[in-house]
Amino acid sequence: MKKLIYLIASVLLFGGCTDNFEEINTNPYQISTESLKQDFNHVGSYFPSMLGQIFGNQIDHNLTNVTYSQHLATPTPFVGGVNNTTYYIRWNGYWGREYSNVMAPAKQVIEIAQKDGYSVFVEWANLIKIISMSRVTLYQGPIIYTNYGKTGEVLYDSEDVLYKAFFSDLDRIIAEFSKNKDYVGLNSFDASYGGNVAKWAKYANSLRLQLAMRVSKVDPALAKKEGEKALADPAGLILTNGDNFNISGYGNKFHPAQICFEWGDTRMSATMESILIGYKDNRIHAFFDPVSDLSLVKDHPEWPYKGIRNGAELVAKDDRLSFSTLDISFNDPAKVTKRKVLSADEVYFLKAEAALRGWAGAGDAKANYEAGVRASFELWGTGGVDAYLADNKSLPIDYDDPKASGDVNDFKNQITTTVAWDEAASKEVKLEKIITQKWIACYTNEMESWMDHRRTGYPKLPPVYQNSSNADWGVIPKGDILRRMPFVNAERNGNAKGVADATAKLKGKDEIGTRLWWDTGGSNFP
Repeated sequence: MKKLIYLIASVLLFGGCTDNFEEINTNPYQISTESLKQDFNHVGSYFPSMLGQIFGNQIDHNLTNVTYSQHLATPTPFVGGVNNTTYYIRWNGYWGREYSNVMAPAKQVIEIAQKDGYSVFVEWANLIKIISMSRVTLYQGPIIYTNYGKTGEVLYDSEDVLYKAFFSDLDRIIAEFSKNKDYVGLNSFDASYGGNVAKWAKYANSLRLQLAMRVSKVDPALAKKEGEKALADPAGLILTNGDNFNISGYGNKFHPAQICFEWGDTRMSATMESILIGYKDNRIHAFFDPVSDLSLVKDHPEWPYKGIRNGAELVAKDDRLSFSTLDISFNDPAKVTKRKVLSADEVYFLKAEAALRGWAGAGDAKANYEAGVRASFELWGTGGVDAYLADNKSLPIDYDDPKASGDVNDFKNQITTTVAWDEAASKEVKLEKIITQKWIACYTNEMESWMDHRRTGYPKLPPVYQNSSNADWGVIPKGDILRRMPFVNAERNGNAKGVADATAKLKGKDEIGTRLWWDTGGSNFP
């Protein structure tokens, strides 16, 4: 009898459990797909990592676009002084970083978000792809964008196709953001705007204006169309520092500070010294620290800052470690938690140039120019902007390297335009003023400065002192500049057909002196 009762009880117990078997046998400590979907974690968790890769590392940034824009320079004679900074390519890793850490996860998150109907996340990922690829193309020219994700030998987009794809994608992205301004799904993953979709729309629209200006010489009709679309869009533009697009450090130290203070591999550039001291620009006090040895600044002791010429002839690293570092505030992770990508000052300078080019809705060139300078001074917390804007006499100074004998590393200033706006000046002179101030304002985000210098010829930067270019990567003529980075070896070896096609689309050799599509040379105005 007892055996029968036990058998019945067992059947009832274990038979009844089959209805909730999955629930009972689930590990309570294991993260399931369904739990990840709570608060959008299964899609949102990708974004901090993707955004954190936009700037790259020392090689991708500090020894490439920063040195080519001449904001910072290295005291270190890497590889015997023959390296990227002297126009011999040793490192070329930005392509791999962006495709591995941005494009690949973006593709994955888009597929997940599309499946679950999260359209705002889809377009946020698409926007980050544009941010990344719009920077990679400034290195190489033709890149893989519309064909990304295909297998085998993948063809690159020519630059004209690429920019049209960017603009088309921005149409869809801005429209999606604009109709979902109150969406809260991004909140937990957005260290830039705190999940404010309307601000992302404003940034995307400002990015359209930035990209339109890049192509203003090579395709004026397309540039005008897209630029005027940005100027008129209800999403608005970044016109206050409170709307600036910054990328979080996600707990990491401000990378240029690490390069400067921990590794000793970067210092103020001689060009920054020349321009900021010559213009009596108080932003220098926020950008850099004075030298402790006043013998280095005998030519301007009242402005105790000293920089290194880009592409300088260097013997020993210790020779110039005493030159001006970044301002010490950059070394405090608690103070420097974000890095700017697009700010109000740059947008005002874009509007000023748009006004010179006759784009509807751009406003007045002088008003935008001065608003850009004011926004930059405000951003860096420096005073004296009224006197600065009124200065029609001061010019950048010549440079002397106190650690080199004779005229080694020295240069004569080539800039002949002052800060004060001159309504009677030619468009070229006005543009030189705009781009020179834009160059200063882009400090800590030098990618656009390098692009502007190639596109417009401004500011009139001194050539590198040591030009080590040769037939390996292409020869840069004396006095000229490096104009692009070569296609990467991983692609040359693994996608030879794609690289050959990309080189044909480049319409020049795969060399460092070949101009990109928008780098047309000549006058900036018809």
